[in-house]
Amino acid sequence: MHVLVIGGGISGLAAAHQLLADGARVTVLEAGARLGGKLRAGSIAGSAAVDLGAESLLARRPEAVELARAVGLGERLAPPSVAGGALWTRGAVRPMPKGHVMGVPGDPAAVEGVVSPEGLARIAEDERLPRTEVGEDVAVGDYVARRLGREVVDRLVEPLLGGVYAGDAYRISLRAAVPQLYEAARDERSLLAGVRAIQQRAAAGPVRTGPVFLGIEGGIGRLPGAVADACTAKGADIRLSTPVRELRRTAGEEGARVWIAVTDHETVRGDAVVVAAPAPAAARLLAPHAPAAAAGLDQVAYASMALVTLAFRRADCEGLPDGSGFLVPPVDGRAIKAATFSTRKWGWVAEQDPDLFVLRTSLGRHGEEQVLERDDADLVELSLGDLRAATGLAARPVDTLVTRWRGGLPQYPVGHLERVSQIKESVGRVPGLAVAGAVYEGVGVPACVAAGRRAALHLLQHPADRTVPQAGETGEREQRREP
Repeated sequence: MHVLVIGGGISGLAAAHQLLADGARVTVLEAGARLGGKLRAGSIAGSAAVDLGAESLLARRPEAVELARAVGLGERLAPPSVAGGALWTRGAVRPMPKGHVMGVPGDPAAVEGVVSPEGLARIAEDERLPRTEVGEDVAVGDYVARRLGREVVDRLVEPLLGGVYAGDAYRISLRAAVPQLYEAARDERSLLAGVRAIQQRAAAGPVRTGPVFLGIEGGIGRLPGAVADACTAKGADIRLSTPVRELRRTAGEEGARVWIAVTDHETVRGDAVVVAAPAPAAARLLAPHAPAAAAGLDQVAYASMALVTLAFRRADCEGLPDGSGFLVPPVDGRAIKAATFSTRKWGWVAEQDPDLFVLRTSLGRHGEEQVLERDDADLVELSLGDLRAATGLAARPVDTLVTRWRGGLPQYPVGHLERVSQIKESVGRVPGLAVAGAVYEGVGVPACVAAGRRAALHLLQHPADRTVPQAGETGEREQRREP
């Protein structure tokens, strides 16, 4: 079987890797000039390697770590050098409270110092309030605010969720983003009791050893290239700067159905297709074949953000707070949403240059994309101003680098899982077609790898129908005729 993989992000590359492992022939068609999607390696201050996109893998979900090991990066996997984040709020950088689930505490005392005395009293009311029904889904912020008050959302939940989705906690789906809390809300009358139940189950379960997160020496941005090299070694044809303008399905040689990807310069034929492109491109390609899926994908919103990477003389950074960096609640009105002390967090960054200290900030989230319209110098100055206010860092950087991620992260609003279910159902009715990407199963690297693998296995386990379509039989007509 020859499979076309449309999209060379980590989901598409993971799909290609799985397909090749199971004996398929693969052609990857990537619209851009590079592979990797939101994983991107770069350098600053001459030759210091840095990540310009995602920087770590959730190690307790195995798919990304397994892929890294499979493509020869196992010995380069490394945990953070320091643990423990912080919050910059109420005028100080404060240690991140312990004993919470995505910012929701099981005990009001756990969030003292971050939440005001009035806010702590409001949290305690939770155990006296009647049950709050969550139905099929509810926004994280709305539900938590009803139970514990807005302060918990604005000071804790919002910055933590924002670090994952660059979104708004009052729009993000509880069921999709924090399923543990959704189940707790259904099982328990009190949210505090629900969080305690989650913590008790975790404590009673198998003891987890090893790091929660892992990086890769040289950067997570090395992973796509390593996967691509492994795929090429197994015979994959990977084509860059090859946007697919149209996806057709027609009769080929000996009456077999084939898929045709139409690019600017050629047409490429295959027996099956994995569409691993972002939602807008996927919707356009799927519209003739799975209109319901295309309609669902057209509704997916994306958040844009900028990363500002700054290199300082290390001697100028000795007064920075302990830890790997800090998050910033949007309610405090700052420009930056987070700061990561990369040199302190990752040993491989520190070892590159003993005189250099690298850190990065993030700006922008869903609904605040206008910040990206400011020029690079403005974004650098906004970052430096907030860093000075938070930490006292007054030095000028020796080098800066601004990376804009337009449409970087799909949003998971209330009802997202139902929408994804409908998209997958529509695609599943078309033989020889599968989808993968951050839209469907999670925005983290392991979730994207899992989505790519799942798409590949679906095509391998459900070979495309080889019969010739009748004239005019396309799209939904085919889907209704064939289970």
